[in-house]
Amino acid sequence: MSRMLSLTVVPPALRGWVLPALILLFWWWAVASGWSTSPLLVSPVAVWDRAVQQLTSGELWTALSASLWRNARGFLLGASAGLAVGVLLGWSRWAERLVGPSFHTLKQISLFAWIPMLSMWFGLGDGAKVAFIAMAAFFPMVLNTYEGLRSVPREYLEVGRVYGFGLWQQLTRVIAPSAAPSVFTGVQLALIYSWLATLGSEYLMASGPGIGNTLIDGREHFQMDLVLFGVAVIGLVGYALNAITSALERRLLAWRDRTVARY
Repeated sequence: MSRMLSLTVVPPALRGWVLPALILLFWWWAVASGWSTSPLLVSPVAVWDRAVQQLTSGELWTALSASLWRNARGFLLGASAGLAVGVLLGWSRWAERLVGPSFHTLKQISLFAWIPMLSMWFGLGDGAKVAFIAMAAFFPMVLNTYEGLRSVPREYLEVGRVYGFGLWQQLTRVIAPSAAPSVFTGVQLALIYSWLATLGSEYLMASGPGIGNTLIDGREHFQMDLVLFGVAVIGLVGYALNAITSALERRLLAWRDRTVARY
């Protein structure tokens, strides 16, 4: 009971930081007290010093900008293609019968199984990496767009017909608003998968700057402070991307809350 009461003292906006703070405190104590002497667990102070060195030397900005640029290109390419294919499959029964079986077969193939083929087609440069990232964003975008369109209640379409809506009005006033939450879920998943694929492509196709290459450098030189710093950067960037898409979704779909509030 006392633990629950002590947690309520923490402001709601900061409660999500309690567990990371405790982990960081235990980590620091384990190294400072000598409880852990393994070279695989360096002090948080060493990781902080490495972060300062990476920031002041500009190495972090070089690696991070390269990774984000690859991620942006792959995400936009894959999500755009996924949206188009998802709309096609969700809108046309004929397209679903023709393309659906092939798509559902391809989505079962592990994403990393495509790397040998992509590296043979595009080499180990940015072309192969962007293609790999685009594939990671493509499949969740197709699936969620398709599900969003197919889950539009038939009653909504009937109401549109009663009001005499044409095809464009049905699409913009009935179908798009109803499918929008699922489509935004696809965007969020596509962005998460594309960021993970960015790191995977840099790690497996190690050429050029990137956060994945930072991890490789730390591993090859047995610099655990560099490895842990890279892991922290990856987690923070992923968190920021997720927070941005969530905020964008709340802003663009704010009409849902207003509609529910009326009733």
